[in-house]
Amino acid sequence: MNFLKKIFLPTILTISILLLIYTFYKSEIVMDGFNRNYYKTYYLISTILICFSIITLLLNEKIKEYLIISVISLIVSLYLFEGYLIFKLKQQFSKEQLLKEQLYKKQTGNEWDTRNILNIYKDLKKTNNNITVLVSKASRRSLNKNYNIFPLSSGISNSETINCNENGYYSIYQSDRYGFNNPDKEWDKKEIEYLLVGDSFTHGACVNRPNDISSVLRNISNKSVLNLGTNGNGPLTEYATLREYLDTNVKKILWIYFEGNDLEGLKSELTNNILINYFDDSNFTQNLKSRQNEIDSLLSNIIKKREKIKERERNTFKSDLINFIKIDNIRLTISPTQAPAPEFKQILQLAKELTNKNNSKIYFVYLPAYYRYTNIYDNTNYNLVKGIVNELKIPFIDIHKEIFEKEQNPLKLFSFGLFAHYNIDGYKKVAETIFDFTKD
Repeated sequence: MNFLKKIFLPTILTISILLLIYTFYKSEIVMDGFNRNYYKTYYLISTILICFSIITLLLNEKIKEYLIISVISLIVSLYLFEGYLIFKLKQQFSKEQLLKEQLYKKQTGNEWDTRNILNIYKDLKKTNNNITVLVSKASRRSLNKNYNIFPLSSGISNSETINCNENGYYSIYQSDRYGFNNPDKEWDKKEIEYLLVGDSFTHGACVNRPNDISSVLRNISNKSVLNLGTNGNGPLTEYATLREYLDTNVKKILWIYFEGNDLEGLKSELTNNILINYFDDSNFTQNLKSRQNEIDSLLSNIIKKREKIKERERNTFKSDLINFIKIDNIRLTISPTQAPAPEFKQILQLAKELTNKNNSKIYFVYLPAYYRYTNIYDNTNYNLVKGIVNELKIPFIDIHKEIFEKEQNPLKLFSFGLFAHYNIDGYKKVAETIFDFTKD
């Protein structure tokens, strides 16, 4: 114990100081102050550890012993539990993936495409120079440090874009002139019946046209539809998208909200030093329509850099180790449900005002998440969000009540009934419900 007392506390103090220095380096030098909110937790942890170490050094020997034993026991217990969660989740993922592959082969007679997205990109690139991949929102966010631009589309314009694989095959679509998932001719229509903003569900994750929400709406309404949904979007990005791309010929705006992560997404969006300008300044614009060549160049560079990184990192051991050290799974398990921030209501209010000014009508479409139908679900946020929307007098289209709640097995509307985006039938039912609620 004497050895522990002599080594343990000074070691903790040294590690805490190094963590504080590294946090400052990452937050203020590498990221140039961008996303400073993300690093607040690490500032807090390192400061608490420094204070704990200094105070403990001043305590009497007996209390010091008890504290050291307690801290070591806590650390060992946390990492044992984190290891258990990692093992359990990987085992569950492997079982689900095997089940999906078996079901896919049984239904289609084909083998599941097991390539990762960069491998299929490299394979297709050999015969198709116009092929590209979707760029994540996290990657687009990284542009803030060096560029005064934040692209609101996740694809390069006028390109065949590889999306994702949850159904045995990679969905691929031809992007439009601004990098969104639309036939390009939609932008030339005299009147746009529907304009959609939202995240990957709106974007059409993992299905091909004509099976995404926008395509189904286009077919059943026989009118023009613009899909401006993009993977990873939250409320502020969606409002910014309206500010940049909304034209006066749009009749109806569908604000498609996903209960799984939209509120969490807003938390990070409010730390983005470009996106926040849309919230603070009603006249702010990036003039993205006139900067598509610049956007394409930036996104191309991200993809090239991503290829090189993947070539160097042949396995995920490094990232897995970092996640283990950060006890990511425990933090995710015990993290409280993200309640609507005050800015959520303000953003919806701004969106409604923008819509009214444009002589359009806005609808709020509420999409339910997979876990609603597998666990005891807390409806607190559902009720809060619905209350906000009703208070703003925005029509509320409840996809949970109109579709999923009426299904004997609502999970059948997700890919293979497992944790994923909606399947073809799920997207179709959502589009049909929207049409029924909004048709003239």
